[in-house]
Amino acid sequence: METRPPLPPFTVETAAQKVRAAEDGWNTRDPQRVSMAYTAGSRWRNRAEFVTGREEIVGLLSRKWARELDYRLIKELWAFGGNRIAVRFAYEWHDDAGNWFRSYGNENWEFDENGLMAVRHASINDLPIKAADRKFHWPLGRRPDDHPSLSDLGL
Repeated sequence: METRPPLPPFTVETAAQKVRAAEDGWNTRDPQRVSMAYTAGSRWRNRAEFVTGREEIVGLLSRKWARELDYRLIKELWAFGGNRIAVRFAYEWHDDAGNWFRSYGNENWEFDENGLMAVRHASINDLPIKAADRKFHWPLGRRPDDHPSLSDLGL
């Protein structure tokens, strides 16, 4: 049986750990690796796209990261209870023409008893920004522990 600690029911500490683990996974930009944090039949709503299962998650993420270049993400715990967590997030990226964006959003997550995400609802808005207005400057990959959070950055 696959497990992905921490397991529900969540405390403030374990919910924050779950959020950071998700952020770290997404910052790898590895669709296969990211998909393993979800149940085999996980259901997603990502913007206007609905997917079910790991294979479709891999497809969605592959398309996403082929389009959203130099992607850097910060997630922050918003609320939690039982087996559910709500997060807010922002990420920066550019398109193949060099236009930069900061995408803002909220996610609602529901986990199974093994700590795998069974349901993910994401609402996301894109804001065009100038390269000089970027706030996420760490090398691609995991956000350094000493990098400011969304709240610290005033986002």
